[in-house]
Amino acid sequence: MKLTHDQVTHVARLASLSLTPEEEAHFAEELSQILDYVENLNRLMLPPPGLHVGDGVSDPTPLHPDIPRPSVPVEEALSNAPDRSGQFFRVPRILEEGR
Repeated sequence: MKLTHDQVTHVARLASLSLTPEEEAHFAEELSQILDYVENLNRLMLPPPGLHVGDGVSDPTPLHPDIPRPSVPVEEALSNAPDRSGQFFRVPRILEEGR
């Protein structure tokens, strides 16, 4: 896809860039090559995200079952906390009023 001079100027203006005529020509060529590459990628027949291709058939990605396990005891989890309040970490307040 060949970009026109007007399209490059428009994109430069949107990005608040001031380009020399040489830079406009250079970027027009580079952006055209990038758009051609993306156009070629869009033509590829790829499986939807989350699917894998096995023996010619797309199946959902296998998931491991959720297995409940005991968690770390609270005292152990908080043993290195610089400040705590009961069973919770205490951290400095970082929110500003009015936000």
